[in-house]
Amino acid sequence: MTNTFQQAVNTQAWTNGRHDVQCVKVIDETIDVRTYCFASTKPVMHFFKPGQFVTLELEIDGIQVLRSYTISSSPSVPYSFSITVKRAPGGQVSNWLHDNLKQGDQIAVHGPVGIFNCIDITGDKVLLLSGGVGITPVMSMARWWFDTNGEVDMIFAHSARTPSDIIYRRELEYMDSRITNFNLNLICEKYDIGESWSGYTGFFDEHKLRIIAPDFMDRTVYCCGPTPYMTAVKKMLERLGFDMNNYHEESFGAPPEEAKLDAEQQAEDAAGVTVDDDTLLSVEFSKTGKSVKIIPGDTVHSAASKVGLHIPKACGMGICGTCKVKKTEGEVVMTHNGGITDEDVAEGYILSCCSVPQGDVAVEY
Repeated sequence: MTNTFQQAVNTQAWTNGRHDVQCVKVIDETIDVRTYCFASTKPVMHFFKPGQFVTLELEIDGIQVLRSYTISSSPSVPYSFSITVKRAPGGQVSNWLHDNLKQGDQIAVHGPVGIFNCIDITGDKVLLLSGGVGITPVMSMARWWFDTNGEVDMIFAHSARTPSDIIYRRELEYMDSRITNFNLNLICEKYDIGESWSGYTGFFDEHKLRIIAPDFMDRTVYCCGPTPYMTAVKKMLERLGFDMNNYHEESFGAPPEEAKLDAEQQAEDAAGVTVDDDTLLSVEFSKTGKSVKIIPGDTVHSAASKVGLHIPKACGMGICGTCKVKKTEGEVVMTHNGGITDEDVAEGYILSCCSVPQGDVAVEY
């Protein structure tokens, strides 16, 4: 046992925040999907809730870019964590990662956060549904239950384009062969001539659902995949009378173009509003010495942008936790989606993207 390993055992637990990490391994999963394994530059035990995600802080062409990715590994292997990324046509970040990130490189990540996880959402009988690279959060859950010998009845149904596009195929088949409470079902849209395939063919539909999980009405469903896939699954379950309180899906928010259009519309709406100065609220940024008057209903993040301050954010919905700042004075109403812990709130932290001042407010930024 080396001194380095002994030192690594005396570690602190991972908590939501900004962390410097090093890429320690790159694994080719398929022709266009890679897994990137990271370890903290300081000894850290990477405990998180299976299904949660991190936000990568990157510099691409001289511009800071933030992008969220689900953690695909399990906290049962705590000395590192992994994300799995599919190269996408025109994808700014995914293509940059595939072309540039290599073993030994260091980046910053924010997190871990996310309300889509199997610790806050529990079930003794589960149906894990995934499409494409959306397999990552449910794989993290399955790995966790497998490694910890969890008494969870798992039906795992994954949809891929072709057999060669099935991510983690060997590992899934290994898990299926080792324990009786893991039932693997693979569905491929098509397969090439000469390609061996004995699984389901086509798309995931009601017929396959009833074969794969005849007791699906009694299960907790975790779903992740491309938006059309999740929309189709959700509509199918609603039509079949499934209790949607037991349906859970991962979502990082609106696509960038929709978010951009929404921001433009808000700007246009604000431009046409006449406001009484007596109703304006003051937001002070103590570290930079800047302050601004805002109309009621504006967020702290919006206030910062008005005075040229850039608080990093990735989701804009209170999910990723990237925009966390400390409030020192005043009150806000914060409508978040799991991107901040109760402990952080108790210490005065807020998420600027979803915090609306109720009076004059001061934050450390």
